[in-house]
This record gives sequence, C-alpha cells and structure tokens, in this order.
Amino acid sequence: MTKNVEVLRYTAFTHDPDGGNPAGIVLDAAGLSDDDMLAVAAEVGYSETAFLTSRDDAARTFRVRYFSPSAEVDFCGHATIATSVALAERIGVGRLTFTTNAGEIAVEAEVDGDSLRATLTSVPTRSVPMEEDALDETLAALGWSRDDLDKDFPPHVAFAGNDHPMIAASSRARLADLSYDFDALKSIMIRRGWTTVNLFWREHDGWYHSRNPFPIGGVVEDPATGAAAAAFGGYLRALGAGVREFTVIQGVDMGRPSELKASIAAEDGRTRVGGGAVAMTTP
Repeated sequence: MTKNVEVLRYTAFTHDPDGGNPAGIVLDAAGLSDDDMLAVAAEVGYSETAFLTSRDDAARTFRVRYFSPSAEVDFCGHATIATSVALAERIGVGRLTFTTNAGEIAVEAEVDGDSLRATLTSVPTRSVPMEEDALDETLAALGWSRDDLDKDFPPHVAFAGNDHPMIAASSRARLADLSYDFDALKSIMIRRGWTTVNLFWREHDGWYHSRNPFPIGGVVEDPATGAAAAAFGGYLRALGAGVREFTVIQGVDMGRPSELKASIAAEDGRTRVGGGAVAMTTP
C-alpha cells in the first residue's frame, strides 16, 4: 500500500459484511498529498475511500475528503456512514461533524442492537427538470427508450452535494436489466458534471429500488449510494410527492443488498440518510 498507509475496510448500509457498499477509510491522512490519496483509492479499488486529513477527536470534528479510483468526489454518503461507524467504535457514539468539499455534514452515530448505525444530514438539496437533450443521450447510453420510463416521475437532476440524474424505470424488470455503454455514459457524465445516475423503480410510495451507474469513478455500479439517496429526497420534495420518509433498496442485482433509510429533514430539503456499517472480514 502507498507509503504504508493503513486502510480500514468497512461496508455501509448493511449489518452483513457480505452486503452493502464497501468503503476504504484512512483515519490519519494528514501527510498525504492529493496524488497519494488518489493512488491509495485506486489500490483499494472500492467506489470511494474516505481520508481524514485533519481531526479533533475531543471536538468530534473532522476534515474528510473522498476519492474514487479515478477522481476526487466532493461528497460520498456510504463512505461517510462507514467512517462514522469506524470512529464511533474508537471514540464513542454521538454527534460527529464532517467538513467536506460539498459543505458541513452532521452525523449521528448510535447503537443499533448489537451493531452500530449512523445517520447523516445532507447539505440543502435542489432538483430541476432534466434537459431533453441530456435525457436523450443518457437513455441512448443506457440502451433505454422513453417507453421504459415511469411517466409519474419526470426526469430531474438533483443535488445533495453532487449532481445526480433521477430517472424512473417503468418496471422492476427494466431496472434489473442494466447493461450500458460505459464509455459513452462516462463521457456524458463528465461533460455535464454528474456523479452517479440514480435509476429507480417505485414499488410503492416510500419504498424504492435503485441502481447507480458510476463510470466516472472507474466502477460500473455502486451497491449503495447515500449521496444519491439524499438527492432523491430533494427530488421527491421538488415533485411535491408528499413522501417524508422513504427506504431505498439497492445492490440486490449485484449480490450486495443494501438498505438506506431516509427522510426529508428540513424545509430547505436537507435529507437524513442512515444505515448500519460493519468491518469487512476480507478486502
């Protein structure tokens, strides 16, 4: 590992080491350069690795940066949850404050039965209709048509620290059958400044299934995306859907089932997103 950096490996939005979304965690990254952190994230190979570049355990405040294998990401939900649980195991449960590139993120870590869980509160959200040309080129890269979309959920681009397109599938089968043009979608996302594409299907109000292609991070798909779930809360609020609390089920089609519990927490659309996290037994 680069410069003998100690990397913890946790998986978030699950209590099962074989489920959820794996994240790398470097609790002491004060001496690492940007290139070092990117190299470590590439070696780890997970969708994101969190680096604590400064920390004050007494004040429970931390500067956190997130790197995918190919780029820095302003905010990452699952790595935030994983890092919060790792810290809670070492300094105790309670409130944590993370300063990220996207802004300040408050997290509450608590005991959940025999395990720990954490709940983050996002930065203020926003959501705007997706441009027609952006939708057309994204559907072409996905191999979808407009007939594959749920007309009750107009496509938007939503923000909760990063921009995520919100595209609703008309059926669970359409969502399950995901085989997209990696390079084409990556090019679109880089050009438009998107982080993941949040593809979802509504089983019923308050219960949604999701998949998140993440080619700009160098991985095909994220098994749990807390940042996208936070943005999804802003999207639901913008639609006036009347949903205040919701669950996102993700990672099932990848064999890493994840459960994200969320609620729209404030009038400015900040979303609370929570779940468990556990250390992984193998890399």
